[in-house]
Amino acid sequence: MTHDRSDTGVRSVQLALDVLEAIAFSGEELGVTQLADRLKVTKGSVHRHLLTLVERGYLVQNPATTRYALGPKSRLLARLAPNADLIQLAEGPMRELRDALGHSVVLSAMAPRGALVLNTLPGTSAIEIGVRPGSELSFHASAQGKILLAFSPRPAQERVLARPLAAFTPHTIVDRKRIEEEITRAARSGFACAPQEAMLGINAVAAPVFDDKDACIGAVALVGSIQFLPAEPDAAAVSALKAAAQQISRKLGHSRLVPPGEIRHSRRRSASVEAAP
Repeated sequence: MTHDRSDTGVRSVQLALDVLEAIAFSGEELGVTQLADRLKVTKGSVHRHLLTLVERGYLVQNPATTRYALGPKSRLLARLAPNADLIQLAEGPMRELRDALGHSVVLSAMAPRGALVLNTLPGTSAIEIGVRPGSELSFHASAQGKILLAFSPRPAQERVLARPLAAFTPHTIVDRKRIEEEITRAARSGFACAPQEAMLGINAVAAPVFDDKDACIGAVALVGSIQFLPAEPDAAAVSALKAAAQQISRKLGHSRLVPPGEIRHSRRRSASVEAAP
């Protein structure tokens, strides 16, 4: 019986977080019926969680529409979270990169299931191509995911590569050996591409963002039509992308003037020394 209660408690927490995320990432107020439809649960279940989240200050209910939006405690947590600083520090270099090249620019951070999109600046073309904040991009089929994986410790890479890799398009790489080659190339060159691997007609090119401890905490990426952001991206575009990522890294206290691949290899050597008897 204890095990059952534990499972019920975990499911309840998951639903509460699903409700909170649905409202946070929707960009608009949501009602009980909308939430129940999106989360595929009963309105009664959603309503009970909404009452608790409102009572605790994580959500507020608009008395005029009866719909729900983020509350003051959620906004306070967002301000206190380290990623809030990353978003703010990255905005200037991201805007300069977008204005220089015209492509959408996306900032992502590491999440358990992939690259979590923190911020998107739409491109300057008439057709908007981007990724909504709150979206999670797979490690193996996105440029951001490949970069984050390339600069992750080997055990983290193993956990990802041991799972079945989903094919989102005919171009998605699902062979483990090829993915390992991709992330090795990304670590050496300092950037990764994912032409039409997550969605047909779309390409992304990403570069790593490092903190003051040489840890890769995020990725900045160019996203655009394969017509204007080809599978083999222009060297000038890659150079501008890497410069923007380095600028963001410096704002976070990263000061090492060595290629990203060398950072990764030096971290591997340090880990080997620490592990030696």
